[in-house]
Amino acid sequence: MNQPSSMLHDGFLLLGFAMVFVLAFRRAGLGATLGYLVAGAVVGPQVLGLVGEADQKMGIAELGITLLLFLVGLELNPSRLWRMKRDILGLGLLQVVLCGAGVAAMIALGTDFSATAAIALGLPLALSSTAQVLPMLQASGRLRTPFGERTFAILLFQDLSIIPMITIIGVLSRNPANADAPPGWQQALYTVLAIAGLILAGRYLIRPLFRLIGNLGEREMFVVAALFTVMASAALMETLGLSTALGAFIAGVMLADSPYRHELEADVEPFRSILLGLFFLAVGMMLDLHAIAERPLFVATMALALVGIKALVIFLIGLAFRMTWRGALALGLLLSQGGEFGFVLFTQAQNANLIAPEAASLFGAIVTLSMATTPFLMALTKPLRADPVKSGKSRERQGPSADHAHALVVGYGRFGQTVAQMLMASDLSVTMVDTDVEMIDVAQGYGAKVYFGDGTRLDILRQAGAEEAALIMFCMDGDQMSAGALEAVQQAFPNAAIFLRAYDRRAVVRLKGSPARGVVREVMESAIKMARLALNESGVSEEAIKRAEDMYRARDKERLKIQIEAGDLRAARDRIITSPQSHAPLSPAGE
Repeated sequence: MNQPSSMLHDGFLLLGFAMVFVLAFRRAGLGATLGYLVAGAVVGPQVLGLVGEADQKMGIAELGITLLLFLVGLELNPSRLWRMKRDILGLGLLQVVLCGAGVAAMIALGTDFSATAAIALGLPLALSSTAQVLPMLQASGRLRTPFGERTFAILLFQDLSIIPMITIIGVLSRNPANADAPPGWQQALYTVLAIAGLILAGRYLIRPLFRLIGNLGEREMFVVAALFTVMASAALMETLGLSTALGAFIAGVMLADSPYRHELEADVEPFRSILLGLFFLAVGMMLDLHAIAERPLFVATMALALVGIKALVIFLIGLAFRMTWRGALALGLLLSQGGEFGFVLFTQAQNANLIAPEAASLFGAIVTLSMATTPFLMALTKPLRADPVKSGKSRERQGPSADHAHALVVGYGRFGQTVAQMLMASDLSVTMVDTDVEMIDVAQGYGAKVYFGDGTRLDILRQAGAEEAALIMFCMDGDQMSAGALEAVQQAFPNAAIFLRAYDRRAVVRLKGSPARGVVREVMESAIKMARLALNESGVSEEAIKRAEDMYRARDKERLKIQIEAGDLRAARDRIITSPQSHAPLSPAGE
């Protein structure tokens, strides 16, 4: 009974401190990452001592890094990779290599660390904080601008470079426990075979599994299957003595172009956020504050030197890639801090006997302090970067990003297909979402890309690109969206105009007060079309047909307005067109 109580006690304290510090740091514009780190340090054994066993918590929390790399892999669909290849392989590669070399040289020349230790510390410090930079870009509305995409390309290459960095640390390892490790050629062969196995498993096992679960409509099983995919891929790599991060990353890549991508992102994201927060809490708990207190000048000097070297190198790289000097400066400052993966690689270097635990704590503190400088540097240099921000916004208004939907169509049945095809015929970029697996397979056979997911959920809409969409079209059958649900969508995505397919006039009346820009009864136009054809076949003149249609539309519009205002379908019965012989209403109350 003691252990569950201890777990509950630790969880209560960790979550409570995390909420307080993250909210405070967010409000101060310093980001959630710093809040988690400081909360961990305060609640940990070296300050208040309320929670211990940071090593055990780190073992669980590292799953957050695994899930983060899985989500990175899900972003890598082939079309986006191809479009960004120059920035990823050019800007990203140069940034990691030159910043890593520069920082390693600074450590080797300015301290008494050995060359191998300088490399083990310098390479991780070349990485920036994805968890800090991407939210800053989103908050400023620049994530989908050319500047934002270049920043993302560099962060993406940094995330990919973690795998070779872990390999380099393994090669440099002085740990006797690694002496019996297989030779490099054998490790490389294992890696190739494992990747090939994961790709085959994804194609012939995982995708059919998700298809089966999608047909059953069991959402909780989708979550279980998503986590199983990540864990199984990571466990396979761990069994072969390879990086678990590589396994998770390959699992994401092999599903990046599947119809289930957005559902997977929405289901995994909450676990990733919680576990990544726990990871930063554990890092904060493990910081050796006594070692830092003994050498505060060293920590402050190294943090400033890190920021200065990275900002200068990235600024020069930006100029070489024909960015304006203001844009290059913004890029350098935005990516000048150390990143969260530095903590992972410092732990790897410590386990490899390349650095002492005190050094890992010192450089963890240096990364933390460098993160704190970014919001202040961006605020102080804002006047210098004013022009590029304006030009970036004007470029962004020219059209939607090629990788995100200008229109989001939810429901790809007979109604949604027509809507989507008309939008695409007008050269709009469209993302389509549906829960019907068979319909998704049929659409794929005709070359249409439809994603699996419940488009009435806000998290699915967000993953499908609703924050960048100008139009959200709900084309599902039946009455699946209420006025309250539409209000929640509008509040979450205020820049999108919402249009809705309604089953009948009852549905239209129930949607009174909703933020929908347009509500279309699904059979009204086709019924009018059929009546026109019948009247024409009966010999009625085109003028008389048009007069009858205009009369019906005017009466129907007036009656519907009164019914909506009254909230009663029985209102305005005198506006119904009746038979000349019987004078009985011909239209049912809910047409």
